[in-house]
Amino acid sequence: MPEDGPRRPPLRFERATDRRWALRQGERPLIRARSEGDGCCRDLRLRRLPGYRSPLPHLSAARMRTAPDWPHLYARWLEDTGHGPLHRGRWLVNRRTSFTPGIWDCDLVQDWPEAALELLCGGGWHGVLPLRPLPAPDAARVKAYRKHAREGTLAPVLLWWVSFLDGWLLLDGHDRAAAALAEGAPPECVELVRVADDAHWRATAAKITEAHEERAARLAASPAGPRTAHHRQALDRGYAEVISGLPYDADATPVFEPARE
Repeated sequence: MPEDGPRRPPLRFERATDRRWALRQGERPLIRARSEGDGCCRDLRLRRLPGYRSPLPHLSAARMRTAPDWPHLYARWLEDTGHGPLHRGRWLVNRRTSFTPGIWDCDLVQDWPEAALELLCGGGWHGVLPLRPLPAPDAARVKAYRKHAREGTLAPVLLWWVSFLDGWLLLDGHDRAAAALAEGAPPECVELVRVADDAHWRATAAKITEAHEERAARLAASPAGPRTAHHRQALDRGYAEVISGLPYDADATPVFEPARE
């Protein structure tokens, strides 16, 4: 998103106090949350409110059967919407093909509207939080989507990675998620992640490169041995893997200060 893009997106987190925050869409509050307890392991108590609007348009059966490039299409819609979280900076919209065990069963929040999240030491939770109630498996729209799930034509849901939760908000596809789960499989997912700005990751890359060159120089200056070539290959491979991932590493999800009157 360009530098002249919005500073405060329509869908955003706002700080209330050190222990309280809210998720707002425009001026409408969608979540009110507070942390409880002392130490690094706290509980996050939250209440979700009605009125959430998806940033994506309704997906018809005909559209799903065309099997478009979903990440590209979702990215285009997110740029054009007036209800989403995008603001200036770099964002990654991509398929999410694997999760740790439990994300779509025990770590999927199905209580509504109140919920309690057990934050692990360091603040993490690592689950999926819907922004409206998940419908029943026999709801009319879910039944229609279950047919698509069986046919392999169900569009992916859209998840937003939130760093301070170490988890995701379900932005679009509540009915589709319910349909996939009713058919015995987690839904296909597209993940929205805010990634580090160019200046930040390039500065990190420069520091890593300097450290790599120092290690390589020390290795070259040491007496050669039978495993010297192996050590150099391992050193170069590790450096390449780290550098190649830097532009796509998740950045912190901002929490905005409330707008002043």
